Amino acid sequence: MFQRFYPKAWVENAYDIDYGALYQRGIRGLIFDIDNTLVPHDAPPDSRSAALMERLSRQGFQVMTVSNNHEPRVRSLAEKLGIAYICDAGKPSPRGYLEACRRMGITPRQTACIGDQLFTDVLGANRAGIYSILVVPVDRGTDILRIRIKRRLEGPVLKEYKKQFGGPVRGNTGLNQENP
Repeated sequence: MFQRFYPKAWVENAYDIDYGALYQRGIRGLIFDIDNTLVPHDAPPDSRSAALMERLSRQGFQVMTVSNNHEPRVRSLAEKLGIAYICDAGKPSPRGYLEACRRMGITPRQTACIGDQLFTDVLGANRAGIYSILVVPVDRGTDILRIRIKRRLEGPVLKEYKKQFGGPVRGNTGLNQENP
């Protein structure tokens, strides 16, 4: 019943993902959510997020952010990180994801999406045929009201996921425990 909301992998954070393993799988493009995936909600990019984007670029990945947030927030962060962006994406519609793939010149099968929400990031990626990776939110204390409500609704889905696949994986092994 909940399978369409299940990520392919659930990891502790975006910074410890084994991106080399993704590259070996044929993933060439990465789509990131911003708020509570890379940085706390409405926070500017930090040295950690900038270093990650630089490392991923050196590894040969194309990187974009696809966000439901508005242009001033998304553009500011994306420009500081040196990545392309799509704002007001309408997630979980696959439209923004597919547009990101088109702009990167790759197929959905060559793309992974990293995000902190099941009902937007994961569902949208799954609907687009993109490899979905759920991360634990960076700082739940910064969630706005509608996000806190969504997180409560995610509870039953995550409970079922945990029964089948376990909880989030910590460390640089995040792709070893994966939902088929």
